Amino acid sequence: MRLVRPDLVTRQGRGRRPVLAVAAVAAALVLTATACGPEEDDASGASSVSADPSSDGKIKIPDDLKNRLKEHGIDLDQWKNGEWKNWDKETWLREAKDFVNPIIEGLWDPDRMRDADKSPEKPVDNDISGDTGVTDPTPVPVRAKGVATPYHDSAPASGKLLFDSPEGTMVCSATVVTDPAHPGKSNLVWTAGHCVHAGKKGGWYRNIAFVPSYNNQGLPTAELEKATKEQIAPYGVWWGTWAQTSDQWISQGSSMGGQGAPYDFAVLHVTPEKGATGKSLEETVGAALPVEFNAPAVPKISGMTATGFPAAPPYDGQKAFQCEDRPGRLSLTAQDPTMYRIGCSMTGGSSGGGWVATGQDGKPALVSNTSIGPVTAGWLAGPRFGDVAKGVYESVSKKYAGQ
Repeated sequence: MRLVRPDLVTRQGRGRRPVLAVAAVAAALVLTATACGPEEDDASGASSVSADPSSDGKIKIPDDLKNRLKEHGIDLDQWKNGEWKNWDKETWLREAKDFVNPIIEGLWDPDRMRDADKSPEKPVDNDISGDTGVTDPTPVPVRAKGVATPYHDSAPASGKLLFDSPEGTMVCSATVVTDPAHPGKSNLVWTAGHCVHAGKKGGWYRNIAFVPSYNNQGLPTAELEKATKEQIAPYGVWWGTWAQTSDQWISQGSSMGGQGAPYDFAVLHVTPEKGATGKSLEETVGAALPVEFNAPAVPKISGMTATGFPAAPPYDGQKAFQCEDRPGRLSLTAQDPTMYRIGCSMTGGSSGGGWVATGQDGKPALVSNTSIGPVTAGWLAGPRFGDVAKGVYESVSKKYAGQ
């Protein structure tokens, strides 16, 4: 079994330029504060630094943020010139309050977005259950079905999350969610904690960006080689200006064995790469899902639908897929919350993707996100959102309530 990890990209093939070299030479930098977390969730106090748009549409870094970065030996001028590629443990920011994610305009070009499609295997024990009293039998595998195109019509709130890690460029999946502080104008995105923070042995990932309706027309990989940025990212590239995950994920999360998985969730506040456009993310894509906390127990849920961009074989990360199944229960330890589990063939890259069920008001609601699954890709498990998840969500909303 393995944690459904972000997908690692290694550029190969003739005629392709090294990813990092291109980014360093070609990208013009626009700075903002955002999440750079590794792959482990911390749902209690993870915070990040925000930046206010200036009149020229670019992002201004607050002096207190600059000073705090300098305390860690990080100079923003050096960062924009490629210092972000230095993953030295002494400078890899880990604490919740130290989350930063300067925007590098143009970094996520079509090639880099397309090539972020690899997923390293992270095996764990075959029998991951730690409390059989509340763990249901392993679900029957469900083969994922391709989302109908255009994706914006079928799953408008879903998209792809891109970021950099010490291992290279990686991908996850994510969902636009409503913002209580800005009804109808949300800039919030829900994903897995391990898609923004590496957990107990790492820190915040870097260059985190969300692409709603990635490859909206479901173009085959061969055609994507020549696709424009507008075809790959029709609703733009949205950089994280703030990331928060659970304290449990930051302190316990691990790529092995499922540690921290019951708290493996995160919320991002995002802004468009090109600066203020006058429209929020929700207004731009025309959709956002409400989040349901303390959703009904497993026996009362008739079915859930998980959406994601699986990138590990047999998938390539370029198309959206869904699995629909009636959930069962999975308990990793007696002291941690029980997780939802469904049969699903999706692989790495689908991490962070939303699980949707009928909410208490009878309408679709986000009730979980993809966290872990076995190497055989027969099932997926996601956390049941409770008070900790609600605290993370409300904290990010309140942070931007007056803006």
